Amino acid sequence: MWLAYLNEAFMISSALCLAFGWRAIRRREVRRHRRLMIWASCLGGMFFVTYVVKTLLVGDTTFGGPAVWSTAFQVFLQTHATLATVAGVLGVITLRLGLRARFPRHRRLAPWTATLWLIAAGSGLMVFLLLYVIFPPGVTTNVLRALTGH
Repeated sequence: MWLAYLNEAFMISSALCLAFGWRAIRRREVRRHRRLMIWASCLGGMFFVTYVVKTLLVGDTTFGGPAVWSTAFQVFLQTHATLATVAGVLGVITLRLGLRARFPRHRRLAPWTATLWLIAAGSGLMVFLLLYVIFPPGVTTNVLRALTGH
């Protein structure tokens, strides 16, 4: 379970760097903005790596809360996963535009990317709290066992 906590720490740290980086550029602190956004991207990358490792080696944890909440949780989880995927792809594109000094396109895309990233981080925190803190964790199933039915 410690991997889930590490995973969430990477995402929350990433979101905080992103928020402070967004604030920095609004104050025209370009160097600070650049450093914070690179940190946000690195921490987001670490989140992704630890998430994949946890999913492959340990598995996914099912919702352990009340059965009447299960469908709502699944809808929320799928919405979060979709937002997180879009935010991740946009994050890579936006970072690339910034690093290649394509600032007009970077400036147009960045607010959308940051907004989706922050929403995904917030909804991810809610998923984490529902899976590990608010309710007892459900069964954790390794992906290989889930695929083979063993």
